[in-house]
Amino acid sequence: MTGPVPVPTPATAPYWEGAQRGELTIQRCESCTQHYFYPRPFCPFCNSDDVVWTSVSGRARLVSYVINHRPIPPFDPTTPIIVALVELDEGPYLMSNVIGVAADPGSLPLDLELEVTFVERGDMKLPMFTPLQESAR
Repeated sequence: MTGPVPVPTPATAPYWEGAQRGELTIQRCESCTQHYFYPRPFCPFCNSDDVVWTSVSGRARLVSYVINHRPIPPFDPTTPIIVALVELDEGPYLMSNVIGVAADPGSLPLDLELEVTFVERGDMKLPMFTPLQESAR
C-alpha cells in the first residue's frame, strides 16, 4: 500500500510499536480503569497521571465514514478510500480506514462489526479495519 507514513512522537511511540507487533494498543487509566485514545499523559476522565499502555481486542463497530473518490497526492493510487470513525469494544473512538469491502454505502451499514488488521506501508504497519468475518462472531 502506498501513501504517507506517520512519524511517531514520544507520546505516540508506544501506539506505533504495538502496531509493529500486530497489536492495537491504547492507554488505560489505572485509577478509574477507563480506556482512551488519543495518547496523552493524563486520563481525560479523572485527570490521573497513573496511565498505562495496554493491548485491546481490536474489535470495533462502524460509527461514521466518508468515501473519498478524489485522487489527491499522496493517495492517488488508492482511491476510493474509506475514512471511518470506529468505536472500539473497549469504548474509545478512533479514525482509521476500512478495507476489504466495496467502497459504496450499501456495503457499509452503520454498526457494521469490524476487526483490526495491520497493513504494511514502508517500514511501518498501520492499523486499519475490515468487516468481522461471520465465523468469528
